[in-house]
Amino acid sequence: MRRFLLRKLGFSLLVLWGVATLVFLLFMVLPSADQMLIGQRSDVQTRDAIVKELGLDQPLPLRYLGFMHDLSPVSLYKTEDSVALQRGVVLLPLGTRSMVVKMPWLGYSYQTRQPVSEMLFEAFPGTLVLATAALLFAACCGIALGITAALRAGTWLDKCISTFSVLGISAPSFFSAILVAWLFGYVWKEWTGLSMTGSLYEVDPLGRGVFLAPQNLVLPAFALGIRPLSVFVQLTRDSVKEQMQQGYVRTAIAKGLSRKRILFRHVLRNAMNPVITAVTGWFASLLAGAFFTEYIFNWKGIGKLTIDALQQSDLPVVMGAVLLSALLFVVISILTDLLYFILDPRVRPT
Repeated sequence: MRRFLLRKLGFSLLVLWGVATLVFLLFMVLPSADQMLIGQRSDVQTRDAIVKELGLDQPLPLRYLGFMHDLSPVSLYKTEDSVALQRGVVLLPLGTRSMVVKMPWLGYSYQTRQPVSEMLFEAFPGTLVLATAALLFAACCGIALGITAALRAGTWLDKCISTFSVLGISAPSFFSAILVAWLFGYVWKEWTGLSMTGSLYEVDPLGRGVFLAPQNLVLPAFALGIRPLSVFVQLTRDSVKEQMQQGYVRTAIAKGLSRKRILFRHVLRNAMNPVITAVTGWFASLLAGAFFTEYIFNWKGIGKLTIDALQQSDLPVVMGAVLLSALLFVVISILTDLLYFILDPRVRPT
């Protein structure tokens, strides 16, 4: 187990290093960051000031080393650099330099001059709440409908569930979000009482501060959960249907075990592996890919923050969002492997 986890961690670090390198080349070289920021202002003094401020006057290898140095959780800083030392905990003083343990440093926003990490951490809870709500809705409804379709295979109920799941998979997320917002937040607003846009926390127009608005979570979570729900339906149906045809099920029936006991004690335990893979994979996708849904519903999260940053050419925020998304995928992949060890001993390496 320990050897497997260490090997998995090593591969994960290589993946993160490759993503960080690719992000650096895409955003810092193609196109030039100073040209994106200047826009129509082409005077030499403005350009020189921006180039110096961003460190773009340095050679590309030095800029890359500085970028990776800031991302590393363990870094060396000059002892007199008090600002850098305040970012973490000094682990070991080494003469004129100090080894510092810190959070990865993503720089400052070009537009707001705030630390990018603070902006991402402020926006991440909104995305986490939205993704979790969408996944719970999709998993509960999708697995239940998939089991129902498998137990009623070939009937009209099975065909209806399968048809709706295919439609759900085929519909793009942005189309589903627009349709859900228009129908439930505009056309049927008198019956639903839901708004087309809104976030988890809203500002009171009467100046009484910020209040919690959980009703704003319903529509974006529903729209975001349609596609994973459809996938879970198909996977659960096919997996349960396959397991129901196995010999151990016929043996259990011959022994007189009830259909309910066979389903929950034996069939589902063997049928859930592909579903667990899909659930964990979709959780990472929802955390990292809720951009259009958040933007359409004006939900304050990483997706909306990233789109706003793209419109303003705020490269550090976009780079930080991409790196955070890669980190989420890696962490959830490791947690998925650990979950497999717990649920199915057959997948444990020898």
